Amino acid sequence: MSKKTSSPASPPSAIWGGRFAAGPTELMQQINASIDVDRRLYAQDIAGSKAHCKMLVRQGIISKSDGDAILDGLQKVLEEIEDGRFPFSRSLEDIHMNVEARLSELVGEPAGRLHTARSRNDQVATDFRLWVREALDRLDRDLVRLQAVLIDQAERHADAVMPGFTHLQTAQPVTLGHHLLAYVEMYGRDRGRAADCRRRLAECPLGAAALAGTSFPIDPHSTARDLGFERPCANSMDAVSDRDFALEYLGVAAIVGVHLSRQAEEIVLWCSDGFSFMRLPDSFSTGSSIMPQKRNPDAAELVRSKAGRLIGALNALLVVMKGLPLTYSKDMQEDKQPVFEAADTLALAIPAMAGMMEGAEFDRERLRQAAGRGHPTATDLADWLVRVLGLPFRRAHHVTGRLVRKAEARGCGLEALSVEEMQAEETGITDAVYGVLGIDNSVRSRKSPGGTAPENVHRAVADARRRFLKRPPGD
Repeated sequence: MSKKTSSPASPPSAIWGGRFAAGPTELMQQINASIDVDRRLYAQDIAGSKAHCKMLVRQGIISKSDGDAILDGLQKVLEEIEDGRFPFSRSLEDIHMNVEARLSELVGEPAGRLHTARSRNDQVATDFRLWVREALDRLDRDLVRLQAVLIDQAERHADAVMPGFTHLQTAQPVTLGHHLLAYVEMYGRDRGRAADCRRRLAECPLGAAALAGTSFPIDPHSTARDLGFERPCANSMDAVSDRDFALEYLGVAAIVGVHLSRQAEEIVLWCSDGFSFMRLPDSFSTGSSIMPQKRNPDAAELVRSKAGRLIGALNALLVVMKGLPLTYSKDMQEDKQPVFEAADTLALAIPAMAGMMEGAEFDRERLRQAAGRGHPTATDLADWLVRVLGLPFRRAHHVTGRLVRKAEARGCGLEALSVEEMQAEETGITDAVYGVLGIDNSVRSRKSPGGTAPENVHRAVADARRRFLKRPPGD
């Protein structure tokens, strides 16, 4: 009795199936296909194919007539995808094979020459670098917009006194403008990290082929130039096997997410009844399905939560890559989804933060009242004892601590204590001490570089515009 064989779910692939007598099962097709994810690389894939085709013609590897047919066909494929007319097929696995199969239908035999001197390995590495490069540029543009909003608000509130916190306890009075500029600096460093990542991915993998290079007389320098890279990758094995550029992008994204989450947390706190420091515009607030009075800072809460997705995306790709031997393994097909999801998350979260902060209204009087609670000028008093009376700082610290305890017992601020009450703790204290005890005096005195004094804030606003927005103040 002859042994029965099961029929394949589909015929062997027309592109790589020559080695196989039977096609993959339906389950194998499902786990192997990446077209549902990597179809987003279509523009980069076609751009890379055009550059590769032009190089093949220049080097005499394929004829000009075949090259012209390929370029014309690739342009038609691009137009079909952008018009929504392209028939994506999961049986063709990925964006590269989908494009190549359609190209073959359009131009016939010349399409089969396009893959000369390249592999899907160097092809996808190139496509992915191109996509991440564009994602970094979008990230920079969005962060510039957010910085501009924060700088404008900082200028508006350069002299608005508010409590500065440590441990979420009132520490020292600062200005709202100074507080907002702290985030401008954080996002500026995020942009610097993105720029560093962009510089490091400026090497083109095309020409590495599967892993060992190619015997064809290619010109990878010209291909790199055509695609906007600075140079080809120096090592063919490294070119196809590492995704550190994607990991670095996700690292940048995760840090941006943490900065956004910290600012969003402050928005949630500041909009609460306990603080009432600020009010979000209606366009970034929501209501309750049961409590008519509610006005919820949901946009801020959602931005706060996005950090989890961004950190998770970085973790996911780190785990995928951590144990892979050189060079390419199919595990690396999982590299794109976390990057795409991170980019989508940032594309929502950063503009949402900019929108919230642009329309935010701050209660300057409420901020000022809060700045006066909790003896925020105690450090100013200790500094005065050192500066004027020459006390060692540790002794001044203890004297001030005793005066704080005395003020708390009376239920008043330090500035309400009499000179005689202060002299009971330190005989050298004079009426001049009152010049440092008011919150306005405290803020104005913080003129050290990077300090919170209003005149400092105005200078910092102008400097931030020059450094981050590339425009002079007032433009």
